[in-house]
Amino acid sequence: MSTPFVGQLRARRDPIQLAAPGAPAISVRVEMPETWDTVRFVASPDEPVISLKLRALDALFPDGELHEEFVMKIRGWEVLDEQATLAAVGAVNGSIFLLTSRYRRPVR
Repeated sequence: MSTPFVGQLRARRDPIQLAAPGAPAISVRVEMPETWDTVRFVASPDEPVISLKLRALDALFPDGELHEEFVMKIRGWEVLDEQATLAAVGAVNGSIFLLTSRYRRPVR
């Protein structure tokens, strides 16, 4: 499997492997505007969104708040059922998720 072009942008870390070796996998990115950082994943299309969210929070915001304070978005829409699989929410190879605070914060 080749990495899509978007998977190579601002990539500082190696991808986090969530797929079993040899199993079908897609490459996705999770961006977090609060930290101005991204993390890449190689995951099974059957992986639940919540596991992607928790692993991304561990990597991008380890001293952060509870995971309920953050939402995952894909194509601008919030993922309401985080137990749904990546394939069920429409993620394909090269998809980008946005992980951001549920509540708007004032800019100072």
